[in-house]
Amino acid sequence: MNNSPIGVFDSGMGGLSVWRELRKTLPAESIVYYGDGAHCPYGEKPAAEVATYIDCAVRELLAAGAKLIVLACNTATMIAVKRLRATYPVPFVGMEPAIKPAAATTQSGVIGVLATRASIGSDWFGELSGKYAAGVRIIPAVGEGFVEAVERGEERTPATRLLIRNAVRPLAEAGADRIVLGCTHYPFLAEAIAAEAGPGIEVIDPAPAIARRVASLLDRYALQADETHRACYTFLSAAGTPYADRLRERASRL
Repeated sequence: MNNSPIGVFDSGMGGLSVWRELRKTLPAESIVYYGDGAHCPYGEKPAAEVATYIDCAVRELLAAGAKLIVLACNTATMIAVKRLRATYPVPFVGMEPAIKPAAATTQSGVIGVLATRASIGSDWFGELSGKYAAGVRIIPAVGEGFVEAVERGEERTPATRLLIRNAVRPLAEAGADRIVLGCTHYPFLAEAIAAEAGPGIEVIDPAPAIARRVASLLDRYALQADETHRACYTFLSAAGTPYADRLRERASRL
């Protein structure tokens, strides 16, 4: 048994969609969440610059006692997960767009993927598409302004709804019957995305699968908390205490 916390890292608020699933799936596990906040969003920044932010976050999580770290950020996973696994002594779980289940279940043979520009333009995205989606048409779309809207807490405004409509309608019109959320900020917009997509189109959030993967690794490495352990939740940020307090407040509402 190991009552040390699970570490969760994201560029900002988005990883709370993963935090929510971890808390639901693993109620005895403490979690320390690091939301950068100072440098969000990552999707338009150079990889080398983002890598320095990721290393800072990982060191903070390890200093907080993290026994396993979830990179709850698709861009961070793409840039750093292989190097982190080779460098640090704890298991890492990364995010990837849920192309595999979408491709396996599509009836129309067309799936849409909403992600950041960096993720869509990466070799990593191309490898996933080639590996899991042979014979399926994949239509990528950038969630322009999605991350910023979630960071500002503006998921339900008319301006955000227009951003969502501009990104989602072309996917629906092209025949997609699955829309994959390829950024952890996007599940906070899932209800509006589904409404714009229309009936018969499934919106796929990878967070539940990530929680199951974490549970599996905790079991494999005998890192589970004691069943009677009272979980606690800690929030850290490169942007300082005010942003960490915003993370805590938002988490309390999930």
